[in-house]
Amino acid sequence: MANGIQTSNGKAFEYACVVALQKALSDYGKIEIEASPQLDTAKGLYEAIDEKMKFSLDLAADAAVRVVKRLEPQLWNPNNNEPLYLSIQPDSAGIKGDVRDVLCLRKQNGWEIGFSCKHNHHAVKHSRLSDTIDFGKEWIGIPCSKEYFDSVVPLFTQLRKYRDESSRDGKPMLWEDIEDKSEKYYKPILEAFMKELKRIADEYKDTPTKLIHYLLGRNDFYKVITEDKNRTTRIEAINISGTLNSSSGKEKSIAKVPILKMPSQFYHIGFKPNSDNTVEVVCDEGWQISMRIHNASSKVEPSLKFDVQLVSFPSSVYAQVEPWETPQDRQANRILAYAEKMNDYKK
Repeated sequence: MANGIQTSNGKAFEYACVVALQKALSDYGKIEIEASPQLDTAKGLYEAIDEKMKFSLDLAADAAVRVVKRLEPQLWNPNNNEPLYLSIQPDSAGIKGDVRDVLCLRKQNGWEIGFSCKHNHHAVKHSRLSDTIDFGKEWIGIPCSKEYFDSVVPLFTQLRKYRDESSRDGKPMLWEDIEDKSEKYYKPILEAFMKELKRIADEYKDTPTKLIHYLLGRNDFYKVITEDKNRTTRIEAINISGTLNSSSGKEKSIAKVPILKMPSQFYHIGFKPNSDNTVEVVCDEGWQISMRIHNASSKVEPSLKFDVQLVSFPSSVYAQVEPWETPQDRQANRILAYAEKMNDYKK
C-alpha cells in the first residue's frame, strides 16, 4: 500500500512540475503541453489527492523550476525556437534506458532537457534478478557465465515451484511463510551476483562506467527530489554527456554545470555491514551505490527486485537544495494558518 501511494504521489508530482513550468515560463513565449495517456493519468492522480498534499507538490515543483530556470536559458529565451513543448514520458521509456519523467523540448533546434521526479526518495532503478534474466547482458552488454546461472537457477526454480503448487491449492504462498528467506534466497543470490559482477569487471575494464550509465540512463537530466519533512526540493544535475546548461543566443546560465567524471574501477563490492540483503558498490571518482534486494510482492514469485540508491556522486556534481518558501512566505503562511484555526475555533 505504501509503495502504491508513493507511486501515485510521484506521478502527481510529475504533473505538478509540468504546471509549474508552464506557469513560470508562459510570459516568455508560446508553450504547448502535449496530450497523452500518461499526462491524463498524472493529472487524474494530482487532482485526486487532498489539498494539503497538492499544495506541497506545487511548492516543491515551483522550487525545482526556479533552480532549473536559472541553469537553462533556453527555457526562457526562445531565440526564435517556439513553441516550448512540455510532456510526460510513458513508463516504457525508463525500461528502454530513459529515466526522464518530464520533458522540455524545442523541436526547431532539437534542444531538450528532462526532469526525473522523485517524491521523498532517491531511488534510481528497479531492476530484477531471476533465473531467466541475464543482468550482465542487460546492464553492461556482457552475458553472464554458466557458473552464475548454475548458482541461481536452482534457487529461483524452487521459488517457482512454491508459487505454482500453492496457487493450484488455491492459497498462494507468501514470503512470510518462508523461514530464513534471507539466508536461503537473498544471501546466496546476492553472493552469486557479486561474484559475477567482479568476474565481468576483471575481464572488461569499462564495466564501472557501463554500470553507472545503465543505472542513470542514457540521457542527461535534472533529478528533482521533494523533501516534504524539510519543505525543500533537492535538484541534482546528472550531466554525463554534456547536454545540460547550454546557452541560448547571447543568454548564458548563471552557473556552470560540470560534466561528471565516470568511474574506471571498483574499489569494493560486498555486503553492507550487518546486512544480508544489501550490496555496496564503491568506485573511484566518488561513486557509491547501494543495492537492496527484496520481494516486490507479498506473494512468492520466482524473481527478486533491486532498490538501487546512489549513495554518493563525484564531488563535482551540481546539486542545490531549494526552500519551498522564503522566510517572509513562511511567516505569512503561519499567520494565515493561525487565522484559519481561530476561525474554526469560533465556529
